[in-house]
Amino acid sequence: MILQNHGLLTVGRSIESACWWYISLERACQVQLLAETAGKPQLIEDSVAKETQKLIGRERTGWFNFMSLYESISKQQPDLFH
Repeated sequence: MILQNHGLLTVGRSIESACWWYISLERACQVQLLAETAGKPQLIEDSVAKETQKLIGRERTGWFNFMSLYESISKQQPDLFH
């Protein structure tokens, strides 16, 4: 959800998935702004959006993607969490 004058809001059954959906939404917003800067973005059909959500919009997908990111950050910056 995008709250006017407040920013982004995401939820998940776990903290990990909620974090991943937030990161994904923020990236989507960045891409949207870049696309609008380049010209008029081409909209996708509702059926394509719904099918994409079925494929990647699962709780486990959010958790799994965040854990991959967490492991990468933990290896690159081991002192970050101490």
